[in-house]
Amino acid sequence: MAGETMIFSPKDTRPASRMTPDWFTGEVDLVRLIEAPEPARLRASVVTFQPGARTNWHTHPLGQTLYVISGRGRAQREGEPIVEFGPGDVLFFAPGERHWHGAAPDCDMVHVAMQEALDGSHIDWAEPVTDEQYGG
Repeated sequence: MAGETMIFSPKDTRPASRMTPDWFTGEVDLVRLIEAPEPARLRASVVTFQPGARTNWHTHPLGQTLYVISGRGRAQREGEPIVEFGPGDVLFFAPGERHWHGAAPDCDMVHVAMQEALDGSHIDWAEPVTDEQYGG
């Protein structure tokens, strides 16, 4: 089919980027795996959280799946208790579900984050998670 192509991204062409404090608390690095061209909508990244680091509250228009590679983490859906997780665990947040996720207080955590875009948008950021909220 015309226009089809394989995308090959060698590891050394995808450096880690430090995430902005506008959307994260603590030190968080991201390596983009893929931002698929239209009509595909997938964006996938490897995200490394240092101990205690976490996202702000946020939502995804088509949901988000996290696959935990290493370490221990915490996540919370708004109005629900904090969930603790580790290597091999998978978390799914439904479309529009307000949530946050990050590392445990005493351990780093690495996950693959996967989400699809709706009208070009993958995520809607909100306010930071307070220390009190993070502590449960």
